[in-house]
Amino acid sequence: MTLTVPRAALLGLLALPVASLAQTVAIPPAVPPTVHDSHAVRRPLWELGLGLGALSLPDYRGSAERSTYVLPLPYVVYRGQWLRADRDGARAVLLDAERVEVDISVSGSPPSRHTDRGARAGMDKLPATLEIGPNVNWTWWRGSSAKLDLRLPLRAAITLEHSPRSIGMVFAPHLNLDLSGAVPGWKLGVQGGPVWASQRYNQHYYGVGAANATVTRPQYEARGGRGGWQATAALSRRFAHTWAGAFVRHDSLDGAVFADSPLVQRRQGVTVGLGLSWIFASSAEQVAADE
Repeated sequence: MTLTVPRAALLGLLALPVASLAQTVAIPPAVPPTVHDSHAVRRPLWELGLGLGALSLPDYRGSAERSTYVLPLPYVVYRGQWLRADRDGARAVLLDAERVEVDISVSGSPPSRHTDRGARAGMDKLPATLEIGPNVNWTWWRGSSAKLDLRLPLRAAITLEHSPRSIGMVFAPHLNLDLSGAVPGWKLGVQGGPVWASQRYNQHYYGVGAANATVTRPQYEARGGRGGWQATAALSRRFAHTWAGAFVRHDSLDGAVFADSPLVQRRQGVTVGLGLSWIFASSAEQVAADE
């Protein structure tokens, strides 16, 4: 789940700018299987829905200021052979073998909302960002109601503003466990792993230039390297014509190379989100999908 509605729909809450409500909870079927998958069932090629989602998260990892959004939540599922939008997000599949899938990973972040208080008071507002790059999914184990993957997304980050600019690279390897039946009637997804980022990326969020330095906020040059770790748990359930889901993500900056930045106020942070969508349309064409 790199935590569409389905996993991308709630984590669409995390990844996308405020206007689109998010790395990562969607919850119809998992990665669409190919014909070699013995657990395949038949599902519509595409499904469309719309609902509401709510998200509460820090302005950035390490911030003491939080923002809450309540926005329309689109539900979009497409189970094509090369283009897919499902519980693992919207992506183009470059390679789909029995145990390995290579696709395009997309993530991002909303803009910061507080510029008059907190550690960044008086500094420029952080713009929304888009992250995109290759992702390797390696299925270590698959059972009748569970699947364990190693996911290796490497993404380039750019700002979403009038003049977009590159702000570096992010590498977030993690283990992802999907379970059906652990909570009766619901699907449970759990993932966790470390985060690494380039110097330019860390400087964007945690650097303090001479023009913004104060007595309580000294000048600071962030280094590239480890950025702590993240762990996410998500629950979802598909009813006849509705989808419901919720997730919680814990961020830790313990051991991060920028943990001593004056912009880091808290080394632990929590993001929560929930959503409900009504599914109003689906294709007559059926394709193989994971239950």
